[in-house]
Amino acid sequence: MTRTFRMLILAAFAAQAFAPGALAQQYPTGPIRLIVTFAPGGSSDVLARSVAKAMSEGLKQQVVVENRPGAGGNIGAMAVARAEADGYTALFGTNGTLAIGPALYKSLQYDPVRELAPVGMLHRLPNVLVIHPSIPATNLRELIAYARLKPGELTFASAGVGSASHLAGELLKAAANIDILHVPYKGGGAAMPDLLSGRVSMMIETIPNALPSARAGTLRALGVTTPARSAAAPDLPTLAEAGLPGFDVSSWTGLFVPAGTPRAIIERLNAETLRIARDSAYVEQIKTLGTDVVSSTPEALGEYMVKDIANWSTAVQRSGARAE
Repeated sequence: MTRTFRMLILAAFAAQAFAPGALAQQYPTGPIRLIVTFAPGGSSDVLARSVAKAMSEGLKQQVVVENRPGAGGNIGAMAVARAEADGYTALFGTNGTLAIGPALYKSLQYDPVRELAPVGMLHRLPNVLVIHPSIPATNLRELIAYARLKPGELTFASAGVGSASHLAGELLKAAANIDILHVPYKGGGAAMPDLLSGRVSMMIETIPNALPSARAGTLRALGVTTPARSAAAPDLPTLAEAGLPGFDVSSWTGLFVPAGTPRAIIERLNAETLRIARDSAYVEQIKTLGTDVVSSTPEALGEYMVKDIANWSTAVQRSGARAE
């Protein structure tokens, strides 16, 4: 083996050893598409545009939001799963699409666990359990005791069969071992008038929609569904604190890329999610939307998604809900 040939081999090994670091330093060299699986103007779209703006500043490249709605978010998610794994297509993932979807749909044309690589958690969207003041309960334990005295008499509203609020109610029934009747509506906004009038007993609804009425005294808030108290309502206990240990049916968002994306790129994007989570201006902006900013490692997000799919699968089985 000639000296020149040996030097070429050593140079090739050195290039491979330093390639991930070099890739991370060079990336990104162009715009990044951030796919949002819902239409413009909704809560997911608003949050995604805030993320895109904040990340653009740190990455020194434009992060462009692209809306791909349809099929409960599955059209957009599948587009990312099928995209080139080069770090220039990312998914603003939601638990509705990536955790409830696999539980709700009989057959998906992609596997979110195998075909998407998690980057990091972005937000938790706390929901709050609210009841009509006519219900003689001032906390969760009293509500559970009252519901057990009147099986089948209390009702809970939802935004529709298979919605997050419906399935959260089913998980509440299972965790508390109570019999309450589901009353579906065409959206959370449509359910609110009947809840305020007392036609339905309770609802698990988003903080922005439910908390103003609770603060005004027209509804009674008993707790939030997240494992930690919400920055938007720090005075409210979690349902886990209030009597249902381990209860967690929070909504969440996270950043994902196609499976096979180089680890160096995933780590670069994860570092950016950690950076914006420490940005006080960004955190305050998101708080005004009734949402908490969170962050995680890629592995933690992946593990959480798998557990959440199992959690929602239990709720779907109990409810009998199914989407075609």
